[in-house]
Amino acid sequence: MGKDNRILSAQEEEKLLKPIDEYVGKIQEQIDALRVDGADKVQTLKTHISLAKEDKNYTKEERVAVIEKDKAELEKAKSVESANKDKIAKLIADAEKYLADHYDKEYYQKVVASCEAEKEIETAEYKKKLESLKTEHEQIIAKLSDKQEIKDEKYVYKNRVFDAQMIHESKLQEIKDRKHDAFAHKYHLIDLLRMSKFTFAQKQAQNFENYKYTFNTSQFLYKNGLYIVIIMIFIALCIITPIVKHTQLFTMTNILNILQQASPRMFLALGVAGLILLTGTDLSVGRMVGMGMVTATIIMHNGINTGAVFGHIFDFSGIPAAGRAILALVVCVLFTTVFATIAGFFMAKFKMHPFISTMANMLIIFGLVTYATKGVSFGAIDAAIPNMFIPRIGNFPTIILWAVVAIIVVWFIWNKTTFGKNLYAVGGNPEAAAVSGISVFKVTLGAFILAGILYGFGSWLECNRMIGSGSAAYGQGWDMDAIAACVVGGVSFTGGIGKISGVVTGVLIFTSLTYSLTILGIDTNLQFIFEGIIILAAVTLDCLKYVKKK
Repeated sequence: MGKDNRILSAQEEEKLLKPIDEYVGKIQEQIDALRVDGADKVQTLKTHISLAKEDKNYTKEERVAVIEKDKAELEKAKSVESANKDKIAKLIADAEKYLADHYDKEYYQKVVASCEAEKEIETAEYKKKLESLKTEHEQIIAKLSDKQEIKDEKYVYKNRVFDAQMIHESKLQEIKDRKHDAFAHKYHLIDLLRMSKFTFAQKQAQNFENYKYTFNTSQFLYKNGLYIVIIMIFIALCIITPIVKHTQLFTMTNILNILQQASPRMFLALGVAGLILLTGTDLSVGRMVGMGMVTATIIMHNGINTGAVFGHIFDFSGIPAAGRAILALVVCVLFTTVFATIAGFFMAKFKMHPFISTMANMLIIFGLVTYATKGVSFGAIDAAIPNMFIPRIGNFPTIILWAVVAIIVVWFIWNKTTFGKNLYAVGGNPEAAAVSGISVFKVTLGAFILAGILYGFGSWLECNRMIGSGSAAYGQGWDMDAIAACVVGGVSFTGGIGKISGVVTGVLIFTSLTYSLTILGIDTNLQFIFEGIIILAAVTLDCLKYVKKK
């Protein structure tokens, strides 16, 4: 079969690219010449100064002399760099304009057309190959009568089809690579011109191309299939609600209400997420909330409390409202952190499964608080306190800002601190982490302490949001909500996998779902079914990813 004129050979591609490379290459030579005594020398001298500071072979006097000499040279190099800056910028602009005018039109688009033609021919050849294999298989089967021989032939046919598929996919990947290389070459030239200092638009163009190049449909569905289904559910709810209840679902008021309800829960989910990252969990979150609510309500109550703790009635009304609120926060954080640390200690020290240590915590906290308070509700808190700490600015509830701050802080801890990196390392492979010098005990305990602090803040905020009403039973089921939000958000129980953005998404999904179903008038018990199905789907997808990885 003759060569298809639409398909470029390697030599033809090289011929198309040659004038572009030559033009940009000449400009690059001019830029390099200007950089020799400027930018290049600046970088060399900075490196030499850094090495001289660490070089133990120098005496103190020799080190000072070398550094002073380099600094003097550095100033000269910076002057040259500054003097050549405009010339280099003009040359870069000239080269980039040439690339913009010629690269796509004279090279890249032709390569793309060639790749598309080659892909079309390869697909046709693949279909033809499959038809040939099928025909050959049917002819052989028609001649056979022995069951074992038929079975063997089917097995051989299946392998031949698989081999053909592998060859086809390999060729398609080669075509895809060729097209991607043609795109990337332009940015390779720009990279040399700019010394890797791309503009924002150039970075975005490369990111988009890289996303298309690495995109895999099955992986995309694994990662986002659940979210797609949930979005479809919300779209259905948005259509159904106006018909059934004669009201719009996602109004600005409803959105703010969802965010307000989600804010305290965000603290709890962020705390649990760190434990799930270590292949752990925490069943005591709901009881922590109940303990925190009771504690905060007692301290922030206006006047003598209506209920007693171990028979003693507290009265904190002598302390100013702001002082009571801060005291309540400190005590809440203290209590929740102490209990979380206890659970973490048993897990870290004795390798106890967190399911057991946190379940014991749950029982102890609930029993202790219920016995101490006789299970009574402690009424409302001083109404002035919520107005101080979570006031509404117009229609905007500022409790949302507390959650935003928590998200930023925990994101920073996870991604920008040694503890955060160690958290991922221990969660991914504790044995390897221990061998590399990471203290698994300290990281595990640290994760529980961080969780305890977040629980304290979350329960205190919930107390402010609800204006009190603290009781031992408050928060029941919140542990499951927090864990579910993390799982739906992609924090894997296999350990070492998860993002803060996923946790935030999970909390918002569950809060929005609960709020939407409540507006629609769905029974609370039926809402649990929806949540259970979502959790089951999320964990199934997580398990599938893990099994595929294994």
